[in-house]
Amino acid sequence: MKVSAGTMAMLARGETMVDDSVLPRAEVSDEEIIAQVKKGQREAYRAIVERYKKKAYFLALSWVKNHEDALDLSQEAFVRAFRKLKKYDGQREFFPWFYQLLKNLCLDWLRRRRRERCVSLEGVVLKDGQHSRRSELTQVLWEAIEQLSLEQREVIILRYFQQYSYQEISELTNMPLGTVMSTLYYAKQKLRRLLKEAWGDSSSSQQGDL
Repeated sequence: MKVSAGTMAMLARGETMVDDSVLPRAEVSDEEIIAQVKKGQREAYRAIVERYKKKAYFLALSWVKNHEDALDLSQEAFVRAFRKLKKYDGQREFFPWFYQLLKNLCLDWLRRRRRERCVSLEGVVLKDGQHSRRSELTQVLWEAIEQLSLEQREVIILRYFQQYSYQEISELTNMPLGTVMSTLYYAKQKLRRLLKEAWGDSSSSQQGDL
């Protein structure tokens, strides 16, 4: 399934040269769309991009906390998923499989920038959906989150920033449900301790639902 770099970039952005009327309808399953793509109907992949591009963007944004990088990483994830579709066997639902590709891209991005220790906080999405201003409290919160293990950070982001249920987190991460719940519990305990150390007694009023 070969396709030019330009075409893949268009697919990642949800752009094609075909009439929308030939694209799969919303009620068509991911597996049916992917089967069409594997048969050579590459334009059908646009339906997958349209279906998940917002979710992918906000997940990437939760990891990297920067609009431009989140956009680039989410688009790159769709390109990589397209290239790897022949390895997708349908035993898992498409989005959990895609999420692993996206997460790995974001983690690689974070590792490359870990030495810099200067994460941009502009564009951070809070639980109310509003963009935060650069603030001391936001910076302290994200510095605390970065001190969690990768598994703890992941479940905190998925639960409190993306509002996923425990079951959905289990499906996305391929963790047993009990592991998700225990990981989240210990992540919250560690965050409370870190925030208390950073904010003192006033931290309890800042921790919200943690």
